[in-house]
Formats: sequence, C-alpha cells, structure tokens
Amino acid sequence: MKLPTPHISATSKDEVASTVLMPGDPLRAKYIADNFLEDVTQFNETRGMLGYTGYYQDKRVSVMGSGMGIPSSMIYYNELFDGYDVDTIIRVGTAGSIQEDVKLRDIVIATSACSESSINDNLFANINFSPTPDFKLLDEAYHKSLELGYTTHCGQVQSSDQFYNDLPEGVFENLRKYGVLCIEMESYGLFMAARKYGKRALGIFTISDSIINDEADSAEDRQTAYTNMMTLALEVAPE
Repeated sequence: MKLPTPHISATSKDEVASTVLMPGDPLRAKYIADNFLEDVTQFNETRGMLGYTGYYQDKRVSVMGSGMGIPSSMIYYNELFDGYDVDTIIRVGTAGSIQEDVKLRDIVIATSACSESSINDNLFANINFSPTPDFKLLDEAYHKSLELGYTTHCGQVQSSDQFYNDLPEGVFENLRKYGVLCIEMESYGLFMAARKYGKRALGIFTISDSIINDEADSAEDRQTAYTNMMTLALEVAPE
C-alpha cells in the first residue's frame, strides 16, 4: 500500500509504532497521548482522526482514533496493518452493559465478537465465521487486570451496526440469555482485519452505560475518565 495512505498522512512506516491503541474518539486518543506518553509526535490529523506516537515508560506505542462503527474503523485497521506494518491493534473503547453483574466503569475484555454486520457474507459461504482476538494477549490482559485490582469481565461482545438499534422482538433477550456481556460497535471488524493480515488484536472496554439499568456516564467522562482501561492496554501493549 502506497504511503501516505488515503486516510493516514504519515509518510513513513517509522512514524507509527508496531502497537497502536485505538479508541473510537480521536479526543480520547489525544488524552492518552497527553497524559500517558512522553516524547510525543503527531503522525495524523487527516479528517480529524488524530494519531500520535510516543513512549510509555520505555515502550514505543502509538494511539489513534478509529471513528464509530465497523465501516469507519476498518478503513484505519486495514491501512495500519497493510500500509504501516502495524503488528498489534488494541481497541480501547466504551460499551453498554446488558448483564446485571457488569456494572458502570467495569472493564470488559472481549473473548469474541458477534455482529449483524455483513462483512463476512462473501468469504465463508453459509458458515458464520466468529472472529476472536489474540489469545496470548487476551490472557496477559486478564491477569494484568487482576494484578492491578480492576473489576474485569471476559466474554463475548456484540458489535452492533447501529447505535440506535431497534432489535427484533426476542433478540436482546437472547443475547443476554446466551451470555453476551455488552454492546459496542467496532471489535468484530478489528478481529476480522487482524485475521486477514495474520496480525494481533485485542478489545478492551469500559462500561460507559447500562442498557438494562438506564445508567450512563457523560461525554466528558468517556473521553477522560477511563484511565484504568488505558493503563491496562498500555501495560500489555507489545513492544
């Protein structure tokens, strides 16, 4: 893929680290760069999708927004994996809980993602392929979260194609019954892109709202308050 890519303005692969943390919100990317990284350089501002590279302790990492939803985020996943030789992408996002025991500001680490998205429809005929994250990275993140004392859940997430989604009768209830922990919008696409290129991916989420209890954090909190998730992702980010 020719550099710069259509949506990332870095002219050299060296501008982007081998591991990239990716929130949906570019302002959350800026917050991570400003508050967790040192010796920071900005490698992207195309379409307002901010991207930065710096050092967490002695570890060189990048952070960049992905936008909301699978179509937006997969543009960046593909260009980072294919164009900039990124090895690992860790999604640091927000999600809505659909289980009673998954509380506001708890952390969820995705073991797999389900979706109504049609991105797989032409790849596997009538097989419903279920993309999963890198297991070694998942295992490391789970045990690191216990070490740090975070309230963390591991399980399947639903990557919805719509934020305002009127599910058919019974679907929401079945998602809960079969143990889906929360609903977000990007991980299914991330895990698919990582499988496509033989790369590593992980999804870490902070519960920003509870769909069943009608609770929600503010927009400002979603940008700046979820430091446990940010710390966890940076701690397990491969060099």
